Amino acid sequence: MRIRILPILVLMSGLSYVAHAQTVEPRDLLEVADFSNPVVSPDGKQVAFRVEQASVERNTYDAFWYVQDVDGASLPHLIADGGVVLRDSAGIPLPATVVWSPDERWIYYRAMVDGKIDVWRAAANGSGAEPMTHDAANVRDFALGKGGRVLRYSVGATREEVRSAERAEYDQGIHIDASVPIGQPLFRSGFVGGRMATQRYGKVWFDRVPLPADVPDHWKAVDLQKQVTRDLDAAEASGVGDESNADRRYPEAWLLSRSPGDDRVAILTRIGKRNGLRDKPDVKLSATLPEKGSQQIVCKAAACTGKAITSIQWRPHSDEVLFTVTDPSAGLAQSIYRWNVRAGAVLPVAHSSGLLNGGRDPSSKCGASHTAMVCVSATASQPPRLERIDLKTGTRRVLFEPNAALAQAMAKYSSVRLLHWKDAKGQLFTGQFYPAKISSGAKPPLFVNYYRCAGFVRGGVGDEWPFASLAAHGISALCINAAPYLLDPVDRYNEGLAAAERAVALLSANGEIDCAKVGMGGLSFGSEVTMWVAMKSRLLAAASVSSVSMSPNYYLFGSLKGDRFTSGLKEFWGLGSPEKTPAQWHVLSPVYNLDRISAPVLFQMPEQEYMQATDYVIPMIRKNMADLYVFPNEPHQQFQPKHKLAVYERNLDWFRFWLQGYEDPNPIKKQQYAHWREMREAVSTGPVRSGTHSGG
Repeated sequence: MRIRILPILVLMSGLSYVAHAQTVEPRDLLEVADFSNPVVSPDGKQVAFRVEQASVERNTYDAFWYVQDVDGASLPHLIADGGVVLRDSAGIPLPATVVWSPDERWIYYRAMVDGKIDVWRAAANGSGAEPMTHDAANVRDFALGKGGRVLRYSVGATREEVRSAERAEYDQGIHIDASVPIGQPLFRSGFVGGRMATQRYGKVWFDRVPLPADVPDHWKAVDLQKQVTRDLDAAEASGVGDESNADRRYPEAWLLSRSPGDDRVAILTRIGKRNGLRDKPDVKLSATLPEKGSQQIVCKAAACTGKAITSIQWRPHSDEVLFTVTDPSAGLAQSIYRWNVRAGAVLPVAHSSGLLNGGRDPSSKCGASHTAMVCVSATASQPPRLERIDLKTGTRRVLFEPNAALAQAMAKYSSVRLLHWKDAKGQLFTGQFYPAKISSGAKPPLFVNYYRCAGFVRGGVGDEWPFASLAAHGISALCINAAPYLLDPVDRYNEGLAAAERAVALLSANGEIDCAKVGMGGLSFGSEVTMWVAMKSRLLAAASVSSVSMSPNYYLFGSLKGDRFTSGLKEFWGLGSPEKTPAQWHVLSPVYNLDRISAPVLFQMPEQEYMQATDYVIPMIRKNMADLYVFPNEPHQQFQPKHKLAVYERNLDWFRFWLQGYEDPNPIKKQQYAHWREMREAVSTGPVRSGTHSGG
């Protein structure tokens, strides 16, 4: 099955194309169309949104801006090219911010076109788009002011200053200090701001920023009528674009939402005792009203007490706060409510078995008018689509469904169901289960992923293990939602192990899987848990990871950053240097547990990180226990479509080989299978480990 969105054909066909293939293949999952946060016009009649979709042939992502009537009376119309999809340094797409003009004639948005990030303006009727800034530097942020007559925007170093700084380092040699990400190529080695850039560490963990890294925001203003640009002084720039969640008046707040046009604020605050958790377990919803001053009114209704509230926003022209609950006991299913701050009443608006918000991030917001919300809806079996939700009746109507063909294929050829189970300590787990399509009476193998399974899952966090495709080819798949994050790493990883072991036992007892043929894979925290399960149990027949686990190399490369690195290592892993905390290193690191790993491991890693894992991956390769592929110019979450497809397809090949004994006859893969057969021989003749789960 092949699904593509072409802007003109979308309008002509009404997305009536029906898939004819018998399976959902990795490429179908890769080419899912995703939505940015929908934003409703001031009069509530139109909604603007961006659609993004991978193009494997061009190894890029197409992005287009659309406007549609909120009542759904007409199809969406394309109004502008969205330019290059911008990402953070971990590879995750940045929110596509859009602002309506007060007269609803225009939308304003940032776009990278021809190597420049400017603020663009597109006519809502589709008659044209043009850049409104022509700055020598890339625009970082923007805001409309003075009734839409002035555009304020911020910039850093100019593009030429950035290129000159990079060239100077190239010519003179790069001075290695605490800011330099070592263990990866150093010159223009990763994407920052939509281009290959020389990177430096930012202020947060392993975040990357471009050269020169310390240039602060500089604000300017464009008079949109006169087309004149001027610099803003410090007083004028103060507070412009400052819509962060860290309002100085509410330092304890986790999330804030300001009501447009007045001083009302809705506030989410984390509360409760941590008891070993990274975050406080509960949240308090409150709000302020002008006549109450700074006094906070707390929502005390059952619907907002002891619930996992993940987003808040004001309903326009009302005293109501719209809030979303993401229920961990229901597989991260979302429900939307409205709270009348003055009256105290809370009423339900809508419920979904998956996500019902502004995109893939569970905390993203729907677009809202006084009468309706426009949300992105996605469940484990239904890819993203745009829906209108009536705020009074809860009636839902599909506005735009670019993934209609894939939705039909999922409904016809793939089944998914939510599982619930508890471990021996009573911890509740949920997971999306994709039972295999098999024709024989044999029990199918099982693939397990542990991290987060929100919305249309595809391939787990990072999108690398194609669940529906595995099931279509005879391997059941289970995506497990992780338990709340514990600070103690042994307890944290053991929860993942216990969740996987218990799920395998239950599915095996029900006759649904073969417990002797279990594979596991993950990214980031999911990689750590996968390696832990491989080290601490005999559950797995094969594994696949894409991120590094704790290792001396990881410590060596990171330690140059100083306290920002070592304090985090101490807090979340209880680790100092390998010399100072050897016992903890021997418990946590694969380097000291290689003899306990009996499952072959496929490493498909980004170039930015793989060197940090070589102190255990290379010994495993030498023992024919591992296979390593590294993808150039990729960050933590690999995103280039050609790379993503290769990762998807190789993971499918890997688990079919180890769990089914199947080899794809494609001659291109001949060398791959020859190597894997050598590995299988080494695994079958290697020493048998004694013991099972050690508990760390």
